[in-house]
Amino acid sequence: MASNFHELRSKMSPEAQEKARTLAQNYSAEMPLDELRAARQMTQEHLARLLGTKQAAISKLERRTDMYLSTLQSIVKAMGGQLRIEAVFPEGAVEINQFRRLRKSKVRVKAGASSRRENER
Repeated sequence: MASNFHELRSKMSPEAQEKARTLAQNYSAEMPLDELRAARQMTQEHLARLLGTKQAAISKLERRTDMYLSTLQSIVKAMGGQLRIEAVFPEGAVEINQFRRLRKSKVRVKAGASSRRENER
């Protein structure tokens, strides 16, 4: 078993190393949800299956500028990530951790009801 990342990387093909570098650069930049999903090499259909909803609902969510944190957390989790909320001040940044306690159960994303509720806000 390799002892560290550098040893693992040295065993990768040049193409795989370049692909990993490109993905790492993409992740370090800010991006909207649709680009993040694409960078994770997921289709809307695949994400919809993971969330128990339809592709059209994912399309609508990716175009939203306002949504519940629990919805965003579910999307990020389905993509294999963890949502973190950070407040940035001139003196430094602070992670706001109270949102870690959002529902631990699987949140189903529905195009109708949750979108209407979020639009009312």
